[in-house]
Amino acid sequence: MTHQANQSTMVALVAAVAVAAVLAGVASAEKAGGFVVTGRVYCDPCRAGFETNVSKSVAGATVEVVCRPFESNKETLKAEATTDDFGWYKLEIDQDHQEEICEVVLKKSPDPACAEIEELRDRARVPLTSNNGIKQQGVRYANPIAFFRKDPLKECGAILQKYDLKDASDTP
Repeated sequence: MTHQANQSTMVALVAAVAVAAVLAGVASAEKAGGFVVTGRVYCDPCRAGFETNVSKSVAGATVEVVCRPFESNKETLKAEATTDDFGWYKLEIDQDHQEEICEVVLKKSPDPACAEIEELRDRARVPLTSNNGIKQQGVRYANPIAFFRKDPLKECGAILQKYDLKDASDTP
């Protein structure tokens, strides 16, 4: 192969890379305002309200992202996802919801032993807007949310004592 043929090949390769970069930029711009909501669902066998060393991820759980205006209960968005083998879910939301409250809400557990949903502890708020000071574009991480066991495990009392939980009024 001659030097001129090598240069032609190199120019064609650079042009192809440039075209791919432009197309990727267009695709990215089209997705501007879109978000990926991700988080994890776990089983709280001690009904502690936080993860302990006996908490387990819930595979196959169903969650929904629900958005509504601040002054109304009328839903403007409802999207559903199922957790993977490690209890993680991922939803793609294609628009900005700046004037709305958006939450990930538990819907259904595949584990009958850990399927209780407690009102107000069954959700995590997520900001689905680019106009909120968050520099990270596109991905929104929701706090972990949990299903509860109806009856706590027998060892939960001892486990929770190790956490040394005190009220703020008990501390000096």
